[in-house]
Amino acid sequence: REFTFVGGSTGPWQITRLSAVRGEGLPAAPHLVVFEGAAPVPRSAEAVWVLRGVTSNERYTTSAEHEALTARQPELGRPEATAAALIPIRKVDTWWALSQDERRAIFEERSKHVATSLAYLPAVARRLHHGRDLGEPFDFLTWFEYAPRDAAAFEELVGRLRTTEEWSYVEREVDIRLTRADTELAPRPN
Repeated sequence: REFTFVGGSTGPWQITRLSAVRGEGLPAAPHLVVFEGAAPVPRSAEAVWVLRGVTSNERYTTSAEHEALTARQPELGRPEATAAALIPIRKVDTWWALSQDERRAIFEERSKHVATSLAYLPAVARRLHHGRDLGEPFDFLTWFEYAPRDAAAFEELVGRLRTTEEWSYVEREVDIRLTRADTELAPRPN
């Protein structure tokens, strides 16, 4: 499924922080809206930036890891999950030159990406969007939702992942933090 993330002047998610972690950032925008499917082209005055990605199969997980993630992964759009993060990431060409098994070894066997993430489920719901094959400026758009009471756990998760060997292959990363502007009217991402 295709998803479009539009940073602009309107939207149900208020952007509370937008910062470049590595490489070039994104222009400031006060709100975010998430569209499932091809988004209508917003008026240029409303859209500051547009990012697209598609959900896909899990590329680096074993069947046991997939089952563990599925068993613990909560649905997006939980009423209490009024905090979110969108973290677009682009990896260096060296990462993409590696074979699938070499990337898997870095991703899980040495960096423990899945094992680390499992410790924070079900507090943090997540969905990964792939943008590389669409010609987008980011390889991945990582979307997380959590209750404000779980913000410290989310910070710990992101901090742990950023210290791994896998993250040494990140060329560009932007950290966008959000709160649901109107919990009664905000459409929930599917």
